[in-house]
Amino acid sequence: MAYLGDAIDAHLAVATGDDAALFRELRAAFVESARRQADLLGRARCDGNWTMAAQRLKSLAATFHAAELIALADEALSGAPGEPGVLRRLGEAIDSIEPTG
Repeated sequence: MAYLGDAIDAHLAVATGDDAALFRELRAAFVESARRQADLLGRARCDGNWTMAAQRLKSLAATFHAAELIALADEALSGAPGEPGVLRRLGEAIDSIEPTG
């Protein structure tokens, strides 16, 4: 499996050109947004909140063609609120794209 951040990095590189600071800022914003949606998933106690957070995460991931994250959001959409396996895998996927500096 390819590194999840590769697709995100490729799209950000096109968008930011040679501006390394902007690249890092946008990448960090992507990760922060993904973490926010994963956190909302973790706190969702009803189908509506779970579905909304999963759809937002899927939309964010689709913007950057992050196929693994899209698949995990789809898995969340198919599952019950609070599904621990989905939440764990989402956390691991987002950790794998965390900016390293």
